[in-house]
Amino acid sequence: MEQVRAAITAVGHFLPEDRLTNADLEKMVETSDEWIQSRTGIKERRILKDPTKATSFMATNAAQEVLRKRGISAEELDLVIVATVTPDMFFPATACLVTANLGAVNAWGYDISAACSGFLFALSTGARFIESGKHTKVLVIGADKMSSIVDYTDRTTCVLFGDGAGAVLLEPDSSGHGVIDSIEHTDGTQWSSLCMLGGGSLNPPSAATLEARMHYLHQEGAPVFKSAVKGMADVSAQIMEDNNLSGDDVRYLVPHQANLRIIDATARRMGISMDKVMLNIERYGNTTAATIPLCLADWEADLKKGDNLVLAAFGGGFTWGAAYVKWAYDGSNHV
Repeated sequence: MEQVRAAITAVGHFLPEDRLTNADLEKMVETSDEWIQSRTGIKERRILKDPTKATSFMATNAAQEVLRKRGISAEELDLVIVATVTPDMFFPATACLVTANLGAVNAWGYDISAACSGFLFALSTGARFIESGKHTKVLVIGADKMSSIVDYTDRTTCVLFGDGAGAVLLEPDSSGHGVIDSIEHTDGTQWSSLCMLGGGSLNPPSAATLEARMHYLHQEGAPVFKSAVKGMADVSAQIMEDNNLSGDDVRYLVPHQANLRIIDATARRMGISMDKVMLNIERYGNTTAATIPLCLADWEADLKKGDNLVLAAFGGGFTWGAAYVKWAYDGSNHV
């Protein structure tokens, strides 16, 4: 009997309407469209401007699209996992708010905090609940309102990030499709290179932390870039080797959308051309935990049953990983 795996059976997404273009940023900080595009590949990003709406709003909308496409009700969900570093609040978990918004009265849920690797970590975790037989419908969401923690006076970081949410439904599959393998890594020795110092129990909110601008994302570009290039490239090559995949076997690389140069280095290490790489960084920027599911949503119509996908990410922590997914349905029938 074929092993039971967790197959992605539907994808959904949500993007705010407001766009923050490179031309807009030129008016805010000392930068230029040419500088931003040449170093990152980003042209614009989406911003959730409504101050009454946060990560749970975007996550709920992405989840509702998943339910609509799959033709199921929220009551059928068993578990909701939300990957985010911008929760609506420290507690309750954003997943609690999403289940309430959806009316998922039979589901439990929790958040995963792994920065840009969050969706991959959540996907791997959700897959285990399917494989164990405990659950049959697990909703995995990656969502971040990065505009809420970006310092728009810091030209090195404010050009990078946008807001958005993506979601997938996991269900049992015994025909060889689904999450075939995954690799996860964490190295906390360089945590200070990419972090937000203020707001937690170490540096709770105070006049001093506000004055020191500790409630904004902090990034040291050089060490993060160096580690991200090596981490994403190495783990992507490793998962291909572990599963006897060649570049010809891979239909698409689905990379975290942080920087075009990092993505290019990963593709070259895997031995695949850039026409086999999902790219939407130019339109959305880095939406942290949402980038990979947003790619899946954008490319869904092009995906065919049996396609081999390699998902890869690197994020603060440091965290990084990759997953080998065999696609379970013809996307053109589900859009």
